[in-house]
Amino acid sequence: MLIDNTSIAIVGGGPAGLTLARLLQLKNANVKVYERDPNKNARVQGSPLDMHENSGLAALRKADLLEEFKKTFRPGADKTLIMNEQAEIFFSDHELKPEEDFGAEHFRPEIDRGPLRNMLLESLHPETVVWDSHFLSMEARQGGWILHFKNGTSAYADLVIAADGAHSKIRPYLTEMKPIYSGIIMLEGNVSKEAAPHIDALIKGGKIMAFGNSKNILLGQKGNGDLGFYASFKADENWSVHSGLDFSDKMQVLKWFKIEYSEWNSIWDELFENAQTPFIPRPIYSMPLNQSWETKPNLTLLGDAAHVMPPFAGEGANMAMLDSLELSECLTNHTYSTLQEAISAYEIKMRKRAGIATQESLENGERMHSEKALVSMLKFFNGHITS
Repeated sequence: MLIDNTSIAIVGGGPAGLTLARLLQLKNANVKVYERDPNKNARVQGSPLDMHENSGLAALRKADLLEEFKKTFRPGADKTLIMNEQAEIFFSDHELKPEEDFGAEHFRPEIDRGPLRNMLLESLHPETVVWDSHFLSMEARQGGWILHFKNGTSAYADLVIAADGAHSKIRPYLTEMKPIYSGIIMLEGNVSKEAAPHIDALIKGGKIMAFGNSKNILLGQKGNGDLGFYASFKADENWSVHSGLDFSDKMQVLKWFKIEYSEWNSIWDELFENAQTPFIPRPIYSMPLNQSWETKPNLTLLGDAAHVMPPFAGEGANMAMLDSLELSECLTNHTYSTLQEAISAYEIKMRKRAGIATQESLENGERMHSEKALVSMLKFFNGHITS
């Protein structure tokens, strides 16, 4: 096997990095995961993830974790309501969608990020993850790399795999291409269900997508009952600075919301009135659709480090976990004669696949922030139900 006697460093302990570590360890590879979080109990933030049959779920199946996933996912959390700005319901699949339908093309079971991470961590050999390893830099050495971390430690690896996210510090060692701003800002908030009773009564454990006046509110209920939500709108890339808002002051943010979303029903106000602070402004980026770089024999990228994409098709984590699956297969089968050849085969396929998914997501983002967003999204969802 190509990676026999090869020390492998995966930088980043998100879904992609941990999935890859699991898949490689099943092939007896020598793997370490370097993660910046101080320990496994660090809070994992972000909205729940929906797993897709031919990507995220395919990776979990290959990792022999599908049965564990079935014990951990949240039945019914993928059920969706589509509304207008007045909170009038135009689409609901709550009565139509089965809570468990593994193997079906459009079944997208949801799981919170924390339980997914814990499941993956528990599948790894003890001490695979080296915590408190905030990557700073690396240098070529003896055909591999010496990695340097903020805590003053260093480590050598024959092969480095960057799974360190959209703002990857390893990506520049391979390519100068940088993410491109999509034109969309998503202002993230979180509120307990007790503090937003009217919205909680509507969402019923699932998701809400509300469209009006070329703006969105997107919500998902987490496993602990909290409502994670996003106000999504078009704005300048530096909106968070130019807005003058203090995102730790919810009264300021509420005032902004009432002005910018003035046409929207006041039911939405309770999200902002009672949210936990700070709010987090997230400019949405994507990589160029035609990116390329010269393959190295000892370095590659996966997930957002390789192809950060907008979240409007739900493909980010799924593409990242599919990267892990495909890279592990390239590194561990007997098709290729060198690591560089194996990595090149993975990168060519990954870039093509990611470019298609990115374009789809960008198109969805434009559709969701258009004047006819509600009509377009209803057509899209009704097509999935009737297909």
